[in-house]
Amino acid sequence: MQLNTRAVRRSLAAVAMTGTALLIPAIALAAPGKPAVPATAAPPHCLTSALTAWLGVPGNGYAGGAGYQLELSNISHQACTLYGYPGVSALAGGGRQLGTAAARDNSDPVRLVTLSPGATAHVELRITNVGNYPPSACHPANAVMLRVYPPNDYTAIKIPFSFRACAAPGPTFLHVTTTLNGTGIPGFSS
Repeated sequence: MQLNTRAVRRSLAAVAMTGTALLIPAIALAAPGKPAVPATAAPPHCLTSALTAWLGVPGNGYAGGAGYQLELSNISHQACTLYGYPGVSALAGGGRQLGTAAARDNSDPVRLVTLSPGATAHVELRITNVGNYPPSACHPANAVMLRVYPPNDYTAIKIPFSFRACAAPGPTFLHVTTTLNGTGIPGFSS
């Protein structure tokens, strides 16, 4: 079979076009330019094992109760984040929960708080004087501890702290704000 000049040219043109179509994407991928910037991910949420909790005392007394700065400090060697509200409840001797867990105070917007190693965040904990409730509805009792679940975790930290609580579920005598950046200062932070 003999190829004429026209057929040879067409074959060469087809091969050249195919090669060009394959080379253009390869050249574009290999071309120098700005390197891709990886998206910066937030540090992981703070596990209970990375935190210690403590109460800033004295509290700020107000008519009908007192407010305390509940501090959450990062004791790990890595940054971590807190987002939202901690779970807080009162415990009697022996670890039995007294009354209803803390209600959420929505006065501050929820925001992501990043804690570098050694940093502290806080929430405002308000404890209502249980004398404000009828004894039949409250069943006043002595709390000896606070149980604190850091936001988005299911393992608690226990803080020794004595106060009067309601043993009966129903009256809400504990209130917490969302997690706020920085250390709360008793008598100053609100």
